[in-house]
Amino acid sequence: MTPHRRQFIKICGAGIASSAFSLPVSDTSPALRIAFLHLASIPGDVDHNRRKIEDALRSAANAGAHWLITPELAVSGYGFAHKIGTDWISEQPDAWTLKICALAAELGLTVFLGQPERDGRTGKLHNAVLVVSRDGTILGKHRKINTLKVGSEAWSHPGDSAEAISIPSFGEIGILICSDAFSIGIARQLQKLGAKVLISPAAWAPGLYGPSGEWEKCSIDTGLPLFVSNRTGIDVLDFTNSESAVLKDGERLVSFRSPRSALFTVDWDQRRGRLHRPGYRVTPI
Repeated sequence: MTPHRRQFIKICGAGIASSAFSLPVSDTSPALRIAFLHLASIPGDVDHNRRKIEDALRSAANAGAHWLITPELAVSGYGFAHKIGTDWISEQPDAWTLKICALAAELGLTVFLGQPERDGRTGKLHNAVLVVSRDGTILGKHRKINTLKVGSEAWSHPGDSAEAISIPSFGEIGILICSDAFSIGIARQLQKLGAKVLISPAAWAPGLYGPSGEWEKCSIDTGLPLFVSNRTGIDVLDFTNSESAVLKDGERLVSFRSPRSALFTVDWDQRRGRLHRPGYRVTPI
């Protein structure tokens, strides 16, 4: 038994239930505290989704987090295109993203932000994740490579490369947007480029085409930890049983589900490459 008393998480009022354990986390912990936004984005309701993301930044900062990872297309929702089209999609950073940059700097958070973007040179649209530093600068971005050519992703052009992004005081990280995890070659390329961890913002619903060992395979084949921030709620698919997860060497160290939006944090030991302590803490948003 650990020195801390283990508590079974059951937050009925928020509709959150999990089989994981939650342990008290010290405010003086030297570990990297990572917040995962398990968000029920509303497809096409960009203003609503943006407000939820802003709230999540503040909640993450109040929880002592250093990083906040949002799901794939957190800003727009997954099936937004058939509701509001794509003319609104801007080159990044747009005015709202600059607001997030300022808020990240104010709160001292590194933010992984999932949203559509327009290429200023080609005009092509991409499913992207922007990495905003804790000083408010945009450190880099990843454009989803394994995009679907039909359905809810038909608007998006695939990215053509995977590049590691350097995070101050941490080092190189690699990003896999959802089904980018299908292609182990993308993960291996990021490993060769020096990535110490893989981060996967996702909108991946369970079921016939749901995740089936891809995350585990990425973590085994590369030897890198994988942090998955999935979404929840109803969109073009039912995401209410989707899982966010932390994986290492093929093992799910943390799995989280909630039918409603929630924020949860884990403490990661950077030096040892493992959880600083078991479990996670949950904040309904």
